[in-house]
Amino acid sequence: MRRGVFLHRGPRVRQHTPGRRARGLSFLGLRNLPHSPALSRPSRRAAPTRVDVLAGLVTALALIPETISFSIVAGVDPRIGLLSSFTFSVVIAFVGGRPAMVSAAAGSMALVAAPLVRDHGFEYLVVATVLAGVLQLGLARAGIAQLLTRLPTGATLGFVNGLAILIFLAQMDHLVSAPVVLLVLLGVAIIFGGRHVGIRVPPSLISTAVLTIVAVALVSSAPTVGDEGTLPTGLPGFHAPDVPFAWATLWTVLPTAISLAAVGLVESLLTAELVDRMTETDSPKRREAYGQGVANVVTGFFGGQPGCAMIGQSLLNVESGGRGRVSTFAAGAWLLALVVLLHPLMEILPTAALVATMIVVALTTFDWSSIAPRRMRGAPVDTVVMILTTAVVVETSNLAYGVAAGAVVAWLLTRRRRRDTGLPDDALTAPEPARADADVPRPTGTVASDAG
Repeated sequence: MRRGVFLHRGPRVRQHTPGRRARGLSFLGLRNLPHSPALSRPSRRAAPTRVDVLAGLVTALALIPETISFSIVAGVDPRIGLLSSFTFSVVIAFVGGRPAMVSAAAGSMALVAAPLVRDHGFEYLVVATVLAGVLQLGLARAGIAQLLTRLPTGATLGFVNGLAILIFLAQMDHLVSAPVVLLVLLGVAIIFGGRHVGIRVPPSLISTAVLTIVAVALVSSAPTVGDEGTLPTGLPGFHAPDVPFAWATLWTVLPTAISLAAVGLVESLLTAELVDRMTETDSPKRREAYGQGVANVVTGFFGGQPGCAMIGQSLLNVESGGRGRVSTFAAGAWLLALVVLLHPLMEILPTAALVATMIVVALTTFDWSSIAPRRMRGAPVDTVVMILTTAVVVETSNLAYGVAAGAVVAWLLTRRRRRDTGLPDDALTAPEPARADADVPRPTGTVASDAG
């Protein structure tokens, strides 16, 4: 299927021409953005506002346990992760380029941020979040969106698989006792059982509820979310980072900021491509890159952690009927409302429930088809690049390094084989999947796990 051309039944959908510059696009990418009334009419395939609002509610229910989990991975209070997800979702609903895609405080960004928080504290992460947003604006201006959508298949698979392995390894530190391990295993079984049955309530919520009851009744010594920090009781406010205003601060946060900017754009644009295929529509990737940068800058100045698109929640939102920007906005609004209203209940949630959710996230994020013998034999270049990318990601705990290494090696291998065989580049790699669920596991029922 050629880029920009969709062959499907039904009404014609206006396509976005790749490479074509958006009319009136300013440096910040905001001049051609619609005003708030356009939230209810993002495309010809937009769902009614009522459907978008309900889809946002379902997505928010799945966002709560995973957002808290990602905050713990990053080493920050759950309150910060929840407020960051609210801020990010609201901002990206207005300035993003892909309607119905959900962006929040994602796991991939938490993994990159964790070493900076551990070594220098949260205030340095706030500076890195703002700087990452500024870098994303600059990369969007330079046209990086078009480049990232052409990443080699092997590098993309290595990115996803490396992310899954890092998420899984990050949970091992929370298995502090035998009762906790048993709670985690019970939670994993409940989630997979719910996904298999296809129940309409997100299984992660059922798992969290069951494990909370079991922990309160039988394992009172199990660590809880309240032990990790405070939860929000209201709206976020402006926050100026409390760090020395010096060049040393900039050099401290710059490597993390560069990694955050690269990882955020890669995951967001890959997720946007996936949602494009699912909804049979197209979206301006350059505008989405601008939107991610603006959302990170705003979230940083509100004292939040960095964010990007979340694959699982985006799939869940679309499958729940979400098609417009209202669904993204509603997801963030519902998340804050539910947490504020259920504040006392959130504090007694056992950490084991969140660990179980994250283990399922890791297992469903990993692309198991990429290690199938038939596929590995059929696309040797993709296989080598995928393994290398995954290895670099796991060894360095940096997703950006892995993708960069994989892209360079893929280019070198395809160039060499083209010279030796005389075949075109596209004959040396696996074909692009025709369906949205070919490379990313699709959720069953109405539940999805986040890959981000």
